[in-house]
Amino acid sequence: MKKVVTVTEVDGEGLDGLLGETVLLFCANYIYTGKLIRVNATCVCLEEPAIVYETGEFSAKAFKDVQRLAAKVFYVQTGAIESFGAAR
Repeated sequence: MKKVVTVTEVDGEGLDGLLGETVLLFCANYIYTGKLIRVNATCVCLEEPAIVYETGEFSAKAFKDVQRLAAKVFYVQTGAIESFGAAR
């Protein structure tokens, strides 16, 4: 049997490490992109938000179909985020 005996908190990891970057959030129903400007325990805030309806080839420089939302900022619940990372 294995047992974890120590936990080390690492600053600047996960969503916190991407603050100020343009991110890609793969969520339960949609793919969101925008500049990550705020993060808390329940949601993240994207500036210049957009929904990626069709990525196209991931090696391409631009998404095939990405549409800006009619909002300066947009909030996404962290519970809906399946994976995330810096956008191209």
